[in-house]
Amino acid sequence: MAAVLAEIDVLRYTPSGVPALNCRLEHVSEVTEAGQVRQVKALVRSVSFASIAERLAHQDIGSSWIFKGFLATPLGTKQLVFHIQEFVKD
Repeated sequence: MAAVLAEIDVLRYTPSGVPALNCRLEHVSEVTEAGQVRQVKALVRSVSFASIAERLAHQDIGSSWIFKGFLATPLGTKQLVFHIQEFVKD
């Protein structure tokens, strides 16, 4: 997913000592649906762990990246969170 790094929380550590970082990604693109071009915008809650979290914590707000990962619903919530497993400069 191509996105801009919109918000970054403070780097934290899980109870087992693994670095973790919550952030928000802003995605904007265009797709064709039913023969019409549609602009897609989404603000995506995201999380990363370990070395990915440490790297991401040092990036600039507003910088563009290509993110790879998966969607999951954390226990006790109903909101999707994108788990970042890799990111490279857009």
